Order: sequence, then structure tokens, then C-alpha cells
Amino acid sequence: MSHAPDIAVASRRNRSEHVVHEPLTPLDPATLPEPVDVSDNSAALAAVDAVVRSGPYDATWSSLQQYRAPLWYQDAKFGIFVHWGVFSVPAFRNEWYSRDMYRAGTPEFAHHARTYGPHDAFGYKDFIPSFTMEHFDAADWVRVFREAGAQFVVPVAEHHDGFAMYDTDRSRWSAAQLGPGRDVFGELLVAADEAWMVRGASSHRAEHWFFMNGGTKTPSDVLDPRFSDFYGPAQREETAPNERFLEDWLLRTVELIDKYRPQVLWFDWWIEQPAFQPYVRTLAAYYYNRAAEWGREVVINYKWETFAPGSAVYDIERGAMAGTPETVWQNDTAIAKTAWSWIEGHDYKTVRDLVAELVDVVAKNGVLLLNTGPKADGTLPEDEVRILRGIGSWLAVNGEAIYGTRPWTISGEGPTTRPAGSFVDADTVEYTAEDVRFTTRHDVTGDAVYATLLADPDDGSARIQAFGSASGLLGRTIRSVAVLGHAGEVDWEQRPEALVVALDGITSVDSGPVVRVRLAPVVEQERQDFLHQ
Repeated sequence: MSHAPDIAVASRRNRSEHVVHEPLTPLDPATLPEPVDVSDNSAALAAVDAVVRSGPYDATWSSLQQYRAPLWYQDAKFGIFVHWGVFSVPAFRNEWYSRDMYRAGTPEFAHHARTYGPHDAFGYKDFIPSFTMEHFDAADWVRVFREAGAQFVVPVAEHHDGFAMYDTDRSRWSAAQLGPGRDVFGELLVAADEAWMVRGASSHRAEHWFFMNGGTKTPSDVLDPRFSDFYGPAQREETAPNERFLEDWLLRTVELIDKYRPQVLWFDWWIEQPAFQPYVRTLAAYYYNRAAEWGREVVINYKWETFAPGSAVYDIERGAMAGTPETVWQNDTAIAKTAWSWIEGHDYKTVRDLVAELVDVVAKNGVLLLNTGPKADGTLPEDEVRILRGIGSWLAVNGEAIYGTRPWTISGEGPTTRPAGSFVDADTVEYTAEDVRFTTRHDVTGDAVYATLLADPDDGSARIQAFGSASGLLGRTIRSVAVLGHAGEVDWEQRPEALVVALDGITSVDSGPVVRVRLAPVVEQERQDFLHQ
């Protein structure tokens, strides 16, 4: 993920600075598999080109902008992100440990030297033997994700640290060959399939061009030629990646596509760099064409301005929209405010926080991708399991207002402003009962509009201004009013200023009540016969 060390949550990460760690056994270089020679990519690139030329998409923006987001994705609304990797062994501050441990002056640099010894004696690679995931059970994880109400799963295939969580033929540095010695990524996707969830993958490989470069400025193992295929390129951030790296990025991503057939492909921010642009277009055309061969509809998530509008699905990290775009978008965020990966001393969001975030995103035509960070032993943290199940309990009652819905005429009302943009989730938003988010659905039963109050009213009555007769927003007569999760009828009155719904005896959990308004059907005026008078 992107890293913003100056945001408010950075101070909370210090909670993990005083954890006592047992001595770890470093990596024995003699046990490493032989390096993989990826210097000649001509045949692989020719195969990519053949798929691109086969259509229906080509590597131009005008062609790629014919893409449309799948119906399954627009209806799903909620997926699970998984940040796992070698960084879960030190579990210190965040998932950027592999970068910051080599940057003199950072807390990670000092912590590493104090805890594990000099950087040229114990480097990042030396955490790999302790990344065992011995308790990993893909089916157990997916069971929790299903209980949370998620519809798709996007595990990290490779983070910025260059350690592949999948079984790659382009590197010896993978979970399939080292650490767990298993294709844990593939196991998780198979478990997702068996649970009727959609499989995805995220790639953070692009940032590896510069990620370990701090180790080139101080004595460390980054410059040891025996490990250059892991730590390299370790170039400066200011330099554009060269063709060999760009080809490798493309072919690693193609390998992910062909081996695992993910239906969501998520990218971090650095592929926005100009040098990546022709490769990005080629990759998108390849992915969309391969998906057409499979008979599957797929999604590419991107940040900032990497893709032309409409050619993929826009993603905001830890973010929110101010308005409601016409096309579906995504907010990727985490259960914890402190980091994406597992660390000691997380500052967690509450279930109420996350329900409000989900409701706000969906009301604005978005999808929420919520991250969990497993431990190095392969278990999901208990607090994160509890929070995920709490979201699932809310969705079990109120999911009708989320799944398969579409934005209404307005996304919401109320006095509380949620910040828009990226990295805006550091502080909890204190909503009131006047803060409401709207969704709508049209199906064979007719038309309904849902109003989710983001807090419980103090006086036992929900007041929804947008549903008042004077607003004119409903456009039709109200057929019925109900509160989701409440089996009985409710008393209600449509006044000019608001729809008022009595909530006597109705309790809500982790949000305010969700009010459903069914609208009277549109009566088509019968045509007059002017021909046979």
C-alpha cells in the first residue's frame, strides 16, 4: 500500500516499539534454490503480444475505454483485502518495514539494529525462515470472510518487498519455495472458489524498483550480490525503471493472470509513472482479452490517473468521495488505522465506524475493499475476526439496503461532513441521527428506497427530510414503510418537512435504524385510440 508517515495515525504505531522479540534464526544462503534466469523475455513477450492482437481489446485507451464494470462487482459492494507477508514477522509499525529498516534515522532502522543486530548481519531476508504460517487454514479464513458478508477476496500476491506469496516461475523468493513452503495464495483462492466467492489479486511489484534503496546507502545485505535477485533493483526513486524491470513487471502480472485467473486485479500507485504507461495499456488489453476467453468479467483497480477514465475502476486508498460518480468506484481501507499488515498494538476501527464507512461508500456508488492483516503463524488476529463478524451481523439484518442497490437521487443528508479524498480515515467521524445515507433498488417486487441512519435518534423517532412531501424527491406515493430487522408494522407519517417513523421498541446495533420505503408503482396512462373513432 501507499505509505503516509506524516498522517495522524503514525504516532499510534509507536505502540509496537517496545515489544520483546525472541532471537530469530537467520536465513542460511546454502538452503536457497538456484536463481531464476529472467534475462531473455522475448518469447514470453511475443506470447503476450499475440493475445493482445487477438482482441477484442487492443492496447489503446480508445479501445480500453469500451470496458464496463461487471454487474457482479456493482452488486457485491463488499470485499476482503489481505495484507500478508514477511513483514508480519517483525510486526513493527507497518508493512513498509522492509524499506524503512534500511533508512537511517527512522524508528525502524534503530529498532532493527537494537533488536536483530547490524543490517549487514541480519537483513530483511533473514525474517523469511520465521515466516512459517504453520497454522494457516484457507477454509477457516474464508469462513470468516463469508461470515463478514464479503463477496470477493483480494489477497496480496506480491508486496513492495519482492517476496511473492504465490508460486512464481520468475523468482526463487516465494512462499511456495521459502518460509511456508506452500502456495498459500493459491490455497486461499481455491477456498474462495469453494465458498462461491470471487477471487482477486493485488500486485505491488512496481514499487520494488526503489523500495530497498536505503540499503545501498548504509552497510547492509542489500548490496550483497548473492541476494540481488531479491533486493534489487534498489534504484533511486527519481529514476525511471528500465526496460528489463518493466518487462519483468508485465510478465509477473501476466503470470498471475494465467496461473490464477483472478477476477479482480488491484494495483498500487507507482504504475502511474510515465515509463509504465505503454506496459499498463498492454497489460490491461491482455487481461481483458484473456477474461473474454475465459467467459469471465473482470475488474482492474487503479489509483490517481494511471488509467484513462472508464477503462478500469478507480480506487481511493483509505478514502471517500464527496459526490456520487456515474461509474462504480472503490474505497480500499483497513480494519486498523495503524497499518495494513499485522503489528503489535493496532488501533482498530469499531464495527460502527466500518458500517458507517460501508454505507457511505455504497450510497455514493462505491465498493468497499476492507483489509485484514494475518499474523506470521497464519492466523487471523482475534480482534479482526470479531470485527469482521460484527460487520456480518449488521449485514445479515440490513444487507437488503446494501447488496445489489444503486445510488438514489441524493447520497445523503445531515450536518456531519465526512472528509473526501485519500487517507481521511485517521479520525473517527461522530455521526448523528440526522446523518442519513440513501440507496435504492428496482426489482420484480417494485421500487424501494432505503435510508440508513448513522446513529440512533434520542427521542425514538427517525426523521428523514428527503422523504418529506415538500422535498419532491420520492416522486411517487409511499406504498409502505418498514424498518429492516423489525418484523412488525411501524407507525409513520409523511409530513412536508420529513418522513417521521416511530421506533418504539426497535433497537439497532452498530448503526441507526435502516428504513425501507416502498413506492407505489408507476401507472402508465392508457393510450387513446385515434385511428378507429
